[in-house]
Amino acid sequence: MPFRPLAAAPEADVEVPAPVAEYAAGHGVGPDRVLPVWRNELGGLTFRLGLPSGGAEFAKWSPAAAGLDLRAEAERLAWAADFTPVPRPLHTARHDDGSHLLVTAGVPGESAVSPRWIAQPEQAARAIGTGLRALHDALPVDGCPFDWSLGSRLARAGDAALGRALAAEAPRIDRLVVCQGDACAPNTLIGEDGAWSAHVDLGALGVADFWADLAIAAWSTVWNYGAGFEHLVYDAYGVAPDAERIAFYRAVWDAT
Repeated sequence: MPFRPLAAAPEADVEVPAPVAEYAAGHGVGPDRVLPVWRNELGGLTFRLGLPSGGAEFAKWSPAAAGLDLRAEAERLAWAADFTPVPRPLHTARHDDGSHLLVTAGVPGESAVSPRWIAQPEQAARAIGTGLRALHDALPVDGCPFDWSLGSRLARAGDAALGRALAAEAPRIDRLVVCQGDACAPNTLIGEDGAWSAHVDLGALGVADFWADLAIAAWSTVWNYGAGFEHLVYDAYGVAPDAERIAFYRAVWDAT
């Protein structure tokens, strides 16, 4: 299996980017209540902002070098929030240095790769599968303005020849849903009761075959928990594994 750099909680002191510090200060959040909680493989950072009221917001900052426009995620969150538990966007901005900031309201639960759930991988894997099925059932395909189709993804593939080869091998669509777009384990939140509670990081959300999400959700349990838990994701989702589609959409994931 190819090595994949995983996003993770920061392990060392993190400098708070100026846009995050400015937003926090403007909303009465002192520096001691701006806590880094996540770093992705592109250098992006997420901070928990402890509000004076006792609640929390989350500030997601992406550096210019990452090439991400977090306004696209804000649009998806705003649309999806009417149907399923996801963070509601509160503020987006593109700053002079080219970085982007997205601030969202807090949602209940903690990541499926928090220390608690890393220690309970069977429960976490089931929550991932159940949560993904709930997301797919809740979001309406009709009227969804966002696309995550195979054609759109392969058009952005870095290797054009590989993209054409994959397009030629594509299995027929099984079931169209609104996919999460990055259904890896960290993006399912789990509540105190061990059930899924929300989904985060919906920047690629769009209509596609449900296997495009499910194949990656199950695969990510190997990256985060080790071997032996993929079947629990499929069982909880309520479908038998389809080896051909799983292999295909994992190849697409690696290519795009």
